[in-house]
Amino acid sequence: MLSAASKLGRHGHRYRTLIPIMYRHGLRVSELVALRWDQVDLGSGQIHVNRRKNGTPSTHPLGGKEIRALHRLQRDYPETRYIFVTERKGPMTDSAVRKLIARAGREAEFDFPVHPHMLRHACGFYLENQGHDTRAIQHYLGHKNIQHTVRYTELAPDRFKDFWKD
Repeated sequence: MLSAASKLGRHGHRYRTLIPIMYRHGLRVSELVALRWDQVDLGSGQIHVNRRKNGTPSTHPLGGKEIRALHRLQRDYPETRYIFVTERKGPMTDSAVRKLIARAGREAEFDFPVHPHMLRHACGFYLENQGHDTRAIQHYLGHKNIQHTVRYTELAPDRFKDFWKD
């Protein structure tokens, strides 16, 4: 999907940055478009995520690729308050992100329509399949209620592997 994002016009780098940030941090569209530079500390490699829908805010680590991509965005779009901005330097809209993700899904030739919330769910399933604690995933995704996180454990193929050891 990332290579498809780079084909989406003259802002390919912005899109190649937006999609992994959204996925790795399990962001909702509204959380992504509200991200500001004052929430990011590129020196220490951290991003503060303000959750919507009454969620719990948290601070996430940034990987090296993310830091480099964000540095480039700062150079490409200087003097902007928001990380993901339009040509007019205002924050991207929810609608623009939804259209971008849908278009990237079509460019990647997925057989189904793609929407941004799929990236959030993919993050939850990935973390669960990596064996991370459900409570930690709950906090990472900002869920107030554990029932919203438990759904990611239901499909973990090896969740019973250590139940009976001979």
